[in-house]
Amino acid sequence: MQPPLARLSVHTITTKPWSLRQCVDGYRAAGVAGITVWRQALQPQGVDESRRMLADSGLTVTALCRGGFFVAPDDAGRQAALDDNRRAIDEARAIGAPMVVLVCGARPEVPIADGRRQVAEAIAAIAPHARAAGVRLAIEPLHPMYADTRSAITTLRQARLLCAALGDANVGVAVDVYHVWWDPDLEAEIAALGAERRLFALHLCDWIPEPRHLLNDRGLPGEGCARPRRIRALCESAGFAGFNEIEIFSDRRWAMDQGDNLRDTVAAYLASG
Repeated sequence: MQPPLARLSVHTITTKPWSLRQCVDGYRAAGVAGITVWRQALQPQGVDESRRMLADSGLTVTALCRGGFFVAPDDAGRQAALDDNRRAIDEARAIGAPMVVLVCGARPEVPIADGRRQVAEAIAAIAPHARAAGVRLAIEPLHPMYADTRSAITTLRQARLLCAALGDANVGVAVDVYHVWWDPDLEAEIAALGAERRLFALHLCDWIPEPRHLLNDRGLPGEGCARPRRIRALCESAGFAGFNEIEIFSDRRWAMDQGDNLRDTVAAYLASG
């Protein structure tokens, strides 16, 4: 039997006030096995020092967040996004992250159908760079409330069909509880992703009813109504055996002592099965 935290990975955004060094030290001390690194955590000390820090930590780097934001109203904006995503892929390779999570992007001045086309074209454009780097790309569909500024890809079905259209085994999907718990096709789509070997990542948190902030008021697993235990079970039934990544945006939790925040996070993960 695996130790209870053997598949737990924590996103650095969950303990956002901490530096990468504090995250590494804190996660290791708490018995956490993995870390998903957000790009802003690399900036203060640079990629090379971050790589050394992570390599010495004993933690498994599960992913780099985030790439994407491909949608733009002009060619210059789209090219800048491609360039930035290639940098993200290079950063992932440098720190030993096996995948880059893609928040695909949207802009209110760009019709959503055009935005979806831009997303597909952009992922096709960066996919060869990712393959050459040995880095997978995980499309993360976002809740439809973000379809104006964050992602024109809003359902698991859209993400799965986009992967199929791209025809690249190196491109898959990240299932985030916060964004997909409401989907009436959730069970069927997770099963299909598993069958198609596109189920690359699982992000755990919870939806608190009537959130105070639609981005930064997420709950620990078990605090809300999203039933993360069920979604985790669906993913495991579909063949997912990767890390369970805790990713929580929360102004109230970021205002806490982050050691207490991490202890609460680990306890909630253990309690959620």
